[in-house]
Amino acid sequence: MDGALQIGSEVADAVASGTPVVALESTIFSELGLPEPANRQCFRRVQAAVRASGAVPALCGVLDGRAVVGANFAQAERLFGGSVKVGARDLGPGVASGLEVGVTTVSATVTLAAAAGIEVFATGGIGGVHRGVGLSGDISADLEAIARHRVVVVSSGVKAFLDVSLTFERLETLGVAVLGWRTDRFPAFYVRDGGPELSSIVSDGRQVAAALRSAAALGHPGGILVANPIPPEAELDRDVVAAAVADAEAAARRDGVSGADVTPAVLTALTEVTGGTVVPANIALAESNAVVAAEIAVALVRMPAEPRPGSGA
Repeated sequence: MDGALQIGSEVADAVASGTPVVALESTIFSELGLPEPANRQCFRRVQAAVRASGAVPALCGVLDGRAVVGANFAQAERLFGGSVKVGARDLGPGVASGLEVGVTTVSATVTLAAAAGIEVFATGGIGGVHRGVGLSGDISADLEAIARHRVVVVSSGVKAFLDVSLTFERLETLGVAVLGWRTDRFPAFYVRDGGPELSSIVSDGRQVAAALRSAAALGHPGGILVANPIPPEAELDRDVVAAAVADAEAAARRDGVSGADVTPAVLTALTEVTGGTVVPANIALAESNAVVAAEIAVALVRMPAEPRPGSGA
């Protein structure tokens, strides 16, 4: 379908010329992710971090029935006020129905990044396996998207209210390599040590780029998850987070809240319990992930893809 994907001019030029690009989701910068004016502040800091590292930021979303990769200023303003989340499964229906404003989740952004030829995506935390999955069957589409598309996803692990261990196991089952960014522990968003031990540790962007290129050369499909813990100074108290999440989940069950509505409910509970420090923590980890993602993007453009074995090249 012609016109389904709109790539911003700066991003299109960057991809064509081999300039590093970092894709950004729009949910985190909307009011569904962070309250006003923190959402705009977070975007400014993330965008500045990407540019300072020599890469081009590419904010993604759905606007007026088109998937946008590299939203301009006016488009970004509309996305900041978006109230409809768009996952990978929603992209086709959203575009076909002429959706006015849709903010992309991790799964949708990974899909759009791959479609636009972008190899790196920075986010806050990915979705994963929900607690009580045996009854609900609730597993985020984020995991399948990372396994399906050859994109490096940089995040601070999984969101606070998920089952960290089961999410890690699911990533292994899907064949997603998880690389610890200067850590041997899988992070859990606000907490640097989420529990699972990581066997692959990287210390710079070139190592990640080499891993992606090697996987591609060997015919392994899908992407890589780079687990970058929240900066130490921004980390929240583990017990406080656990108690707040437990209270928020209990309240959600009592009030019949489920699915995508759980995230803002947990964020509200954490904001109340921590006296608002959860918002600066969100911004700090998003900015840190942007810095790491940009370093990886720069390394990737300096490391061209090699011919696959047996290709005769």
